Amino acid sequence: MVDAELRTWIYALICLLIFLKAEGYFVDITYVESALAKGAVCLDGSPPAYHLSPGFGSGVNNWLVHIEGGGWCNNVTTCLARKNSRLGSSRHMAKQIAFSGILNNRQTFNPDFYNWNKVKVRYCDGSSFTGDVERVNPATNLHYRGARVWLAVMEDLLAKGMSKAKNALLSGCSAGGLTSILHCDNFRAILPLGTRAKCLSDAGYFIDMKDVTGAEHIKAFFNDVVTTHGSAQNLPSSCTSRLTPSMIRNILVPGVADPHGTWHYCKLDIQQCSSPQLQIMQGFRTEFLNALAGFGRSSSTGMFINSCYAHCQSEMQETWLSSDSPVLEKMPIAKAVGDWFYDRIAFQKIDCPYPCDSTCHNRIFGDNSEA
Repeated sequence: MVDAELRTWIYALICLLIFLKAEGYFVDITYVESALAKGAVCLDGSPPAYHLSPGFGSGVNNWLVHIEGGGWCNNVTTCLARKNSRLGSSRHMAKQIAFSGILNNRQTFNPDFYNWNKVKVRYCDGSSFTGDVERVNPATNLHYRGARVWLAVMEDLLAKGMSKAKNALLSGCSAGGLTSILHCDNFRAILPLGTRAKCLSDAGYFIDMKDVTGAEHIKAFFNDVVTTHGSAQNLPSSCTSRLTPSMIRNILVPGVADPHGTWHYCKLDIQQCSSPQLQIMQGFRTEFLNALAGFGRSSSTGMFINSCYAHCQSEMQETWLSSDSPVLEKMPIAKAVGDWFYDRIAFQKIDCPYPCDSTCHNRIFGDNSEA
């Protein structure tokens, strides 16, 4: 019996090692201790952090900086709720995290960026790195310093070789995707003049629309974020003059708009949605595409907009690049992003409406899934 159990455990361990070798690898955390003197800290006053996988071969002077997602806090109560978690304190962050998808270091799984310097910046300020309030209330000890954290992390990366970058990509997921949009111009500005620098927003383009009750919930929510964190001074006018953020699970149907939980299971699993709910969601898709059209179709802009019920597809290997990953016109996400970055093809494709795309990996969300 013992031998049988031992064999089972050994087999499971071998399978896990094979999986990690194929799908990802672990990278240690780096704390930016020098940021403390600048007041560039997480919500709880701890130093910011990131994970860095050094580049190699032809990629030693190329940099991919990926920003973690995790929603936002819009007042003292919601920020206090994050303060003692990984989203508000580097003291609660995992010492190692797995890199996969766009952060993978194997050419087979990440052909255009596998040998770059790859960074995942941890998110602990609750404002997409835009806040800067000097005063700290001793009763809460909350620090709203996201903009300072951004600068401190970028300065640390520049000192570690990003100042010599030949190619650079700023990317992010959800709230991190919004960070990529908001800080894109700044990212370009801190790099050498000859650097090819671009920005990728994965599930981070949020539109301003009313929720299912007709209320302007998201407008009020983000107004509170900006007020709480003192973000107005750090928002680029090129963005604020053209868009205000939003999204299906937390924007179209926020909790306050669904007090009886009518949408609860639909938000977690699209297969649980009724026909009327699907019609409302298709209307959201139309509004999203209309808002997107306002940005035009510049040859420098890339788009991979599928109709999959998923949130963030660049971080997971199964959706970034695998044998059955999502495709648009037979093109997987990894290939489309690579072609856009290197100007091989101006990839701008929009999927047909759900549920037409059989290549989708439609996700079933947990109750506490984060943006």
